[in-house]
Amino acid sequence: MKLTITDGQIGVRPLVTKPHPGFLHEVGEEKFKKLVYAHYDLIEKSDIAFLFPVFDEDDFAEAKQHAFDFLIQICGGPRYFETSRGEPQMVGRHAPFRIDEEGRKTWLGLYAPLLEALVDEGITEEYIQSFWDYLDIFSMWLVNTKS
Repeated sequence: MKLTITDGQIGVRPLVTKPHPGFLHEVGEEKFKKLVYAHYDLIEKSDIAFLFPVFDEDDFAEAKQHAFDFLIQICGGPRYFETSRGEPQMVGRHAPFRIDEEGRKTWLGLYAPLLEALVDEGITEEYIQSFWDYLDIFSMWLVNTKS
């Protein structure tokens, strides 16, 4: 398993492939939610915390939930995001935030140890890799500010 971060360029949107459905199947909804929430807990203590509503407990909890809803839907799970917020349109939803390549790399890097830990829990490395690959490429789409 190679959780490497691909260099992106602002405005370049490579073809993205959704994660293998086996990832969600093996992880399960409860553990998937814990994964996304743990990522947000790391964000809260990171140098990109300013991009998130970390000083408003309710807003931050809502941001965590939206992230979970989106990612579980992308992985083939329930359509929570679509039901609660409509079509994802993530590029547009992130447009108001100044996201640069370094911020993207920080955001993505915070997922690496969480995903590596899933190996010890018996999650298939191929499936973890497919989730990582999705995050790596799709996160490039959200970069909207030069570093």
